[in-house]
Amino acid sequence: MLIDTYGRIATDLRVSLTDRCNLRCTYCMPEEGLQWLAKLDLLTDDEIVRLIGIAVTDLGVTEVRFTGGEPLLRPGLVSIVERCAALTPRPEMSLTTNGIGLERTAAALRDAGLDRVNVSLDTLRPDVFQAMTRRKRHGDVLRGLAAAHSAGLTPVKVNAVLMPGLNGDEAPDLLAWALDNGYELRFIEQMPLDAQHGWKREGMITAGDILESLRTRFTLTPEGGDERGSAPAERWLVDGGPARVGVIASVTRPFCRACDRTRLTADGQVRTCLFAREESDLRGALRSGAPDEEIARLWRLAMWGKKAGSGLDDPSFLQPDRPMSAIGG
Repeated sequence: MLIDTYGRIATDLRVSLTDRCNLRCTYCMPEEGLQWLAKLDLLTDDEIVRLIGIAVTDLGVTEVRFTGGEPLLRPGLVSIVERCAALTPRPEMSLTTNGIGLERTAAALRDAGLDRVNVSLDTLRPDVFQAMTRRKRHGDVLRGLAAAHSAGLTPVKVNAVLMPGLNGDEAPDLLAWALDNGYELRFIEQMPLDAQHGWKREGMITAGDILESLRTRFTLTPEGGDERGSAPAERWLVDGGPARVGVIASVTRPFCRACDRTRLTADGQVRTCLFAREESDLRGALRSGAPDEEIARLWRLAMWGKKAGSGLDDPSFLQPDRPMSAIGG
């Protein structure tokens, strides 16, 4: 198993398949984009499947989330999902995506064995979407969401980040829309993971702000701690349920004590936390011919050194050198 010195056991693996993205979200990267990883630095499909296999069969991982950048840009995505679905024990598999391209791939991903999707959508207004992402793709995301729902990749979860002066007033409208369409909405506090390192705590829209806004239209009842477990989102029943809304308050209400995640970057580095400034190299060991047992040992060693928390409340906190697109959210 993957255990750390604080007794936390990692059973949830987040796998970044690429650092590339077809949007330029203001809270993630600059308009001109970034210098992408060289192809030779990226893990191959076979290397990804091998590492996931080690995690599942040798290290106790039960859930795998494919992320990016934008994972739908990975040419071998469907095959990777299919091969991982054949592992014993079979892990639960999900995908975090911006939804562009999901309309044409949702059915294939379902047939390959994907269980569900999380789709990022911050606004219902096409003009605001363009301002936030610097692309005119709002309709593509809506069609991708509908295709995922029709394909049975449920529950379809929608992730939304609220930004002052852009979409900060949209929380109630987003929730009403999600309820009408059968999606589960989760708001995420803006985190210090932008490539520009322009994030500031002052002025950010907090979980408290979001809940206050939602309560102007809806009655929210806490779901309860027993239901949450290690999930990052605090959830509330909406108007008595059964529909729910979640808030991931990584900044103002960190959930590090219950964290059960381990992360693998697109270039084969283990990250113990989104906000970690250190990584452990598995790609080098893979390509030098190390056996599975050695890879597992290195992974266990990396996780044993996981810190108690993200350090966001420490005045000396420094953002990771690598942005969200390279880490994999």
